[in-house]
Amino acid sequence: MASRTTHPFIGTRSLNRATLARQLLLGRAGMSARDAVGHLLGLQAQNVKPPYYQLHARLAGFRPAELAGLMESREVVRMVTMRSTIHTHTAHDALTLRPLVQPARDREVGHFRKGLVGVDLERLTARARAFVEAGPPRTMGEIREELLTQWPGADPQSLAVAARCRLPLVQVTPRGVWGRSGQVRLTTLENWVGSGRAADAAPDGPAGAAAAVDDVVLRYLGAFGPASVKDMQTWAGLTRLREAFERLRPRLVVFRDENGAELFDLPDAPRPDPDVPAPPRFLPEFDNLLLSHADRTRVITPEAKGRNWAGNQAYRTLLLDGFLAGLWKADAGVLTVELFAPASKAAKEEIVAEGELLLAAMEEDPKTPSGRWSVRFGSIHG
Repeated sequence: MASRTTHPFIGTRSLNRATLARQLLLGRAGMSARDAVGHLLGLQAQNVKPPYYQLHARLAGFRPAELAGLMESREVVRMVTMRSTIHTHTAHDALTLRPLVQPARDREVGHFRKGLVGVDLERLTARARAFVEAGPPRTMGEIREELLTQWPGADPQSLAVAARCRLPLVQVTPRGVWGRSGQVRLTTLENWVGSGRAADAAPDGPAGAAAAVDDVVLRYLGAFGPASVKDMQTWAGLTRLREAFERLRPRLVVFRDENGAELFDLPDAPRPDPDVPAPPRFLPEFDNLLLSHADRTRVITPEAKGRNWAGNQAYRTLLLDGFLAGLWKADAGVLTVELFAPASKAAKEEIVAEGELLLAAMEEDPKTPSGRWSVRFGSIHG
């Protein structure tokens, strides 16, 4: 292994600009929503609207109907993948990424073993699969009740967790479609997107599985790099990825950060000058930019640490000069911005212009006439 002292140094601002460039946040990209979802390896989607706001911040001319159409055509899907959280993925990525993170889902089931005494997990998996694929998509409550008929003495919540972790369950539309609502109903990924796509995405045994891991490492660096092994493990919710990075080391460049940690990167990936301007961007709660590194100082300064969370609730966030600088909310055509520190008049003018762009593209309240939106500065709790 090469000595760390031989690696070139990369500072926090350079890391910030490199990551923003990969995340399409230095300038809106002229790519399709589908291509952007693939490039970013999915969008965090704990709630329905965040994926739409994530794409608005990153793509030129994006409108919610574009992603909604992909949801309805099943080209993108909502399901549990990284960090045991709901993500919006392309159908192909869902089929390949879910097997990659399956070991973590299996460990998650182990946390509920006390409620699963006497439950054969292979039989549970087969029964749950048959149930959701035999009829219309099912609610989690219906799946739980079906499993209780076989294991009446088991803990109901543990049975539900086991089904969710053991099977690649998709939240079917209209759930996740902009402007529509729907109860969470589930079927298997293969059932939803079709057996043909599933066969195309299947890895070819152990060698194929290893290649798939390496491919995801390269894609992660392309979307979130430069990054450490721990960074990718945080993003994926996995451990033991060091071996894949070491296999790839000859194909990568390696830097050291301000703490001396090794950061891997693709040789030809963009690493802009640290003084390149970064425009204001409004991000939704749970944006992967803020969640996908073990060391988040490339976006969150020590002064801002913890300010985008309250308990288990994440706030919508504002980036200014590329770093977390405030919170925001939108209600009835009014976008309220709470800054963590005073900003210049020019910076505030840029924030207002970006806020008006967001309201014009994403405002859906029919009671708010077109062009009657406003941006104000104050407390989001006020």
